[in-house]
Amino acid sequence: MTFTEKLLTVPPSLEVAGRRIKRYHVTTDPAGIEPEVEAAAYRFLPELLRTLPEPDGTPSASFVVLHRGGDDGAYLNVYSWVWDNVLHFAGGAAGQPVLGCPDHDPTHFVRLERSFIGCVWELAPLRHEREAWVRHMLEPAPGNADLEAYVADSLAPGTTGNR
Repeated sequence: MTFTEKLLTVPPSLEVAGRRIKRYHVTTDPAGIEPEVEAAAYRFLPELLRTLPEPDGTPSASFVVLHRGGDDGAYLNVYSWVWDNVLHFAGGAAGQPVLGCPDHDPTHFVRLERSFIGCVWELAPLRHEREAWVRHMLEPAPGNADLEAYVADSLAPGTTGNR
């Protein structure tokens, strides 16, 4: 198998269930992820957010990576900040029976029960998100964390690698 980086786009952030959500999309298609797959993924997002631990005072912020595979698969990875400096993960998949999906429909998301946290293309935003969280939320003097600055600080669109 020949490895090729994929395209990374950065749609505007949104708010779901009281959480600020930064978004990344990964695909090989220059047109982006199909609207019906994107809509299904974001309808499923609240289900994944229900896996979070009880609020602990950490600002309610998450980032998601929605990945449209080259086959029937679609994947929604949700990374949420908890305990001040820890990432909680919840994942969903669609169209991939080997992962427990009931069919090949890329809009039929189910919770991913395996302990995977992302493939090489989906992991591209993690380093940036770690640095942005430290820069805007942990390094400022107490009381000066800036959630809006964190939400506005996203990895630039381009490819998933070669940065």
